[in-house]
Amino acid sequence: MTEEKWGQLRNRLLKTVGQNNFTTWIEPLEFDAVDGGVAVFKVPTNFMGNYVSQNFADLILHELTMSGEQVQRLAFRVAANSSARPAEPAAAAEAYGSAEGDVAVMTAPTASAASASGKDTLEALQAAPLDPRFTFDSFVVGKPNELAHAAARRVGEGGPVTFNPLVLYGGVGLGKTHLMHAIAWELKEKNPSLNVLYLSAEQFMYRFVQALRERKMMDFKHLFRSVDVLMVDDVQFIAGKDSTQEEFFHTFNALVDQNKQIIISADRAPGEIKDLEDRVKSRLQCGLVVDLHPTDYELRLGILQTKVQQQRETYPDLRIADGVLEFLAHRISTNVRVLEGALTRLFAFASLVGREIDMDLTQDCLADVLRASERKITVEEIQRKVSEYYNIRMSDIIGPKRLRSYARPRQVAMYLCKQLTSRSLPEIGRRFGGRDHTTVMHGVKRIEELKLTDGQIAEDVEMLRRSLEA
Repeated sequence: MTEEKWGQLRNRLLKTVGQNNFTTWIEPLEFDAVDGGVAVFKVPTNFMGNYVSQNFADLILHELTMSGEQVQRLAFRVAANSSARPAEPAAAAEAYGSAEGDVAVMTAPTASAASASGKDTLEALQAAPLDPRFTFDSFVVGKPNELAHAAARRVGEGGPVTFNPLVLYGGVGLGKTHLMHAIAWELKEKNPSLNVLYLSAEQFMYRFVQALRERKMMDFKHLFRSVDVLMVDDVQFIAGKDSTQEEFFHTFNALVDQNKQIIISADRAPGEIKDLEDRVKSRLQCGLVVDLHPTDYELRLGILQTKVQQQRETYPDLRIADGVLEFLAHRISTNVRVLEGALTRLFAFASLVGREIDMDLTQDCLADVLRASERKITVEEIQRKVSEYYNIRMSDIIGPKRLRSYARPRQVAMYLCKQLTSRSLPEIGRRFGGRDHTTVMHGVKRIEELKLTDGQIAEDVEMLRRSLEA
C-alpha cells in the first residue's frame, strides 16, 4: 500500500470516527508495510497501539480490505525514535497469534497495563441489557411473523427443550430482537434463578479476543458454557472470523450436549450467510429455522394502531384524523422501526404546534421520511434481476418466445413490476415487448394463484422481492 492510498484511507476514517478520535488515535499512526497479510503500523507508545487495536482495528481492517489490500490482521510497533519501551513481538505472537481471522495486535502490553485492563473483566460477565418495551404483549402478530411468534412463545414457556437452536432470521426492523428480548423476559419471569445470557455476536467476539489477550480462555469457556439459555443476536457478524467461529462452534456443542437452550438471530438464513463455516451452518440448521417475512399492509396498520394507544399515555388529548394511519401503512413499507419513529415524531410535532394530526400536518412533518420511502425500483431493474435469477437472457424475458422456461419468469417479472413500481399495466406491457395490458393482467393473476399452491414459485417471488428491495 502506498502512502497516497493510506492518506485516502485516513480521510475515510476521519469521516467515520470524527475529528477528536482521529486526531488522538488515527493521525499519529505511521504506515510501515504489508508483510505476509499483516499491515504494520508504527505508533509512539505501546498504550496507543493497544488502544487502537481494541477500538479501531476492525474499522481499519475493513477499510484496508475495501481498498483492495490482502490484509488479515494488523500489527502495531513502537517507533524506533520513541522513548517508550520497545515492543515484544515474540510475546505478542504467543498471546494473540492464535486469533487468526479476528482482530490481532502484535505488541505486548506492559504487565501493569494487562493487570489493570484484565481485572475482574471476565469474572463479571454482563449480558446486553434487555429492553423493557420488548415483550410478547407489545409484539403485534400478523401473517408475516405468526410462525416466528409462535415458536418464540413456545421457547419462552421453558420446560423441555424442543427447538434447539431456535434461529430467527429476517431483514432490518422486522422484530427479531424484539422476540429475543421477549423470550428472555418470559423465561426470567417464570424462573428468576435461570441463567439467561443475551448478547450480540459482536460482543461474543470481543469477549473472546479479550480472553485471548488476557490469557483467560478457561474462564471464558466456563462462563459461556455454564449458562442455561444462550441468546446471540446478529450471528452473521462472526462470518469470516475463523477463531471466533471455532469457539462459537464448541460453545454451541457443549450447550446442546447439556440440553441447554440456544436462540440465534441473523439477517438471512444460515445457509445464505457468506463466509460462515459449513459446520456452523449445519449446527444452526439442525433446530427450527424461522423466517420473519417483511410486513404486509395489515400488519403495519396493526402496529401503528398499537403504537397510537401507547402514545395516548403521553398525549391523551391529541386527535388523529381518519385515514392518516392507513396512509402511513401504505407509504412506509420497508422498516417497522422507521414506521414507529415516524409516528413518534408525528405525535411530538403535533403536540408542540397544538394541532390535530391530519394529512396536511403528516405530509409536512414527515416529508423527508416519505421521500425516502418512495419506491424507486425500475421495470428494467426487475427484468434484469429476474433474468439473472432464472439464468436466462434479458432478451428472452422481453421477447416473443412462449416456452414455459421463458413464460413463467416473464410472468414473475410482470407480477413484481405491478407490486414494486407505480407503472400502469399498459406501461408494463410496453416494457415487455409491446404486450397488451390484458397479457400483463393475466400474468399477474397467474402468479398470485401459483403463490398459493406452488411453494417454489412463492419462494422465488419472495427471494426476488427481497433482493430488489435490499
